[in-house]
Amino acid sequence: MYLGALILYLWAMEPRDYTSADRLLMGIDQAMRTLFGRPQVTERRNPAVGIPEVEMSAQERDHTARLMRINHTGEICAQALYQGQALTARLPEVRGSMERAADEENDHLDWCETRLAELGSRTSFLNPFWYAGSFAIGAAAGLAGDKWSLGFVAATEHQVGAHLDGHLAQLPAQDEKSRAILEQMKVDEAHHATVALESGGAKLPKPIQFAMTLTSKVMTRTVYWI
Repeated sequence: MYLGALILYLWAMEPRDYTSADRLLMGIDQAMRTLFGRPQVTERRNPAVGIPEVEMSAQERDHTARLMRINHTGEICAQALYQGQALTARLPEVRGSMERAADEENDHLDWCETRLAELGSRTSFLNPFWYAGSFAIGAAAGLAGDKWSLGFVAATEHQVGAHLDGHLAQLPAQDEKSRAILEQMKVDEAHHATVALESGGAKLPKPIQFAMTLTSKVMTRTVYWI
C-alpha cells in the first residue's frame, strides 16, 4: 500500500512534456478558475493589506469601484491573453515566461476582486465575453510567431500602464488601499513589458496598435457601467 502511494507520488513529481491537448484542458480549467472561481495566486502579499479603510463619499466610493472593476476586467483579459499565447508559443522559454506573467496577473485579479468586495461592488457581467476574445487574440499572436507574441505583450502592458496612470489620477486622495494595489500593478506591468522586449519582442505595426487602443476604449467604457 505504502509502496503504491510512493510510486504514485514519484510519478506525479516527474517533469512532464505536455501535449497540445493537455495544455488545452489546462487552459479550460484556468478559464473556469479565472471567471467563476478564485484565482491561483503566487506567494506575494496583497499590497493593500494593513492599510486602514477611510471615509469616502457615496460618489467617490462608486467611482472608485467602477475604476477597480475596469482594472479587474483588464486582468481577466490579461490572463486570457497570456493563456492563449502560452498555448501556441513555439519556444519553451517563451511559454515559461508567459506562464509566470499569467501567475502574477492572477495576483492582480485577486487584489482587484478583494478591493471590489470591500467597496461593496461587483465584477463585470461581460467578463466571459472579454476573456474569450482575449484568449483568441493571444492564441493568434502566438501562432504568428514568438517575436510578435512577445511584442503584443509589451504593447499591451504599456497600454495598461497608461490606463493605470489615468486611474491613479482619478482616485480619491485618501483612498490609499486602492492606490497601493494600482501602483504595484503598474510596477508589474512595466516589468512584464521589459521582459517581453528583452526576450525578442518586435514592435507592432501602427494599424495593430490602433486597433488595440480602440478595443481598449470599448472595454473600459462598457465595463464602467456593466
